[in-house]
This record gives sequence, structure tokens and C-alpha cells, in this order.
Amino acid sequence: MPVLSALPSFRLDGRRALVTGAGRGIGEAAAKAMAASGAHVTLAARTKDEIGAGAAAIVAAGGEADAMVLDVTDLADMRGKIAAAEPFDVLINNAGTNRPAPFLEVKVEDFDHVMGLNVRAAYFVAQAVAQRLVAAKKGGSIVNVSSQMGHVGSPRRTVYCATKHAMEGFTKAMGIELAPYGIRVNSIGPTFLDTPMTRPFFENQAFKADVLGRIKLGRLGTLEEVAAGIVFLASDASALMTGSALVMDGGWTAE
Repeated sequence: MPVLSALPSFRLDGRRALVTGAGRGIGEAAAKAMAASGAHVTLAARTKDEIGAGAAAIVAAGGEADAMVLDVTDLADMRGKIAAAEPFDVLINNAGTNRPAPFLEVKVEDFDHVMGLNVRAAYFVAQAVAQRLVAAKKGGSIVNVSSQMGHVGSPRRTVYCATKHAMEGFTKAMGIELAPYGIRVNSIGPTFLDTPMTRPFFENQAFKADVLGRIKLGRLGTLEEVAAGIVFLASDASALMTGSALVMDGGWTAE
């Protein structure tokens, strides 16, 4: 019988992964999915109770995990904690926020807050992880959690769109600079997801109809679907990808 060709593995056995914003949502789902794929996962966020519970749930299910209380906007503390840890083979650069508002009403403090987390903190977290990998002469994978809004515009989201377009830009540039070190950098861009946090927004029927009308598949995404994409980008299955965007938007940006 002919031997079937072996494909690159989606497994993450033996790899250390850092997930920021891991207390809930995409970060929590990504942490669980990577642990199920064999990674040792460090869940990082400001919320000690949430990441502690998340790590405990992973361990109880037979995975490997720990928690790191981390405010990524405190660059000195963030750099110190990443420098003190063993190098992370994988970074899921997920911590982010949004404060939607009409363009004519955006407040300076809201602009600074969203930019500070989505761009400034994300940029320097990636730098800190990459510096440790380069020093250790190890390759790795950085996954910047972006959005479909990094590829299009949308009302009430001028600041958020600006931050995610910026992330798409630095993903490409980081991918170019870090390629000689064997470190891949890609982004993932989800559409609106069905989560406890988003469900109240969809009680507005006009908003819900507009969103579902733009998602060509006619439904919201799930956390599990996005987590699967993150595992793909973290693993050797995506070994030929760097400086690229994996857009999981149900067709939103196709037209």
C-alpha cells in the first residue's frame, strides 16, 4: 500500500505559549485550544481570579498551564516578567479593547486608552517575546489578534479601525524583520462573535440585521472557530506563513 505523505503537524507539544488577555473571550478559548494541542500555556491578564480559574481548568482536563498576573500597558513590569520567564515559543497577542463612538464625539482619553492597549502595548509585548527568542536562538510564532476591522472601515469605530490597521501594518513589518531568526508573525482577523459579552449588543435588532447582512455566511462566528485558526497559526501547519493575515470574517471583507 502506498505511503501517504506526512503533513506538517497542528500539534504544539513541548512548546511554551503566552496568551495575553486570557481571562475571557478569545484569549481564554485560545489558551484552552492550545493546551489541548499539547502546549504549556501561560494565561496572562490583570484579572488574577479569572486566569487562575482558567489555568486550573486546563490542568484539571489534563493539560499544562499556569497564570501570570500582567498589565500589558505597564511596559516596565511586562518586560521584567517576560525577561524573567523561560522564552515563549508562541505569543498570542490578544489583549485589546474598544470604546465605540461617533467620530465627531470621540474623546481624547478614549483615543489614548484604545491606542495604548491595542497598539502600544501589543507592539512592545511582541518585542519583549521576540527579544527573548532571539537571545535564546530559538524560532517561534507570534499571532497578533486583530479584527476584520483591520481591513475595512465601520461607523463608530474610527479609533478601533485605526488600531487594527496599525496592527496589520506592524505584523507585516515584524514578519519581515524576524524571518531571519525563524520567528513567524501573523495576524488573525475575526468578525463579530457570539459571546456573552456581545449578546447584549445584538438585542438591538437593527444592529444585528446590519451585521448579519454583511457576514456573507449569515451568522456570527464562535470562539472555538477563532481558536482553531490561532492553533493553526501557532503550529507548524502554517510554517510557510509570515507577515500574513488570516481573516475569519464569514465573507464580510470579500466585497
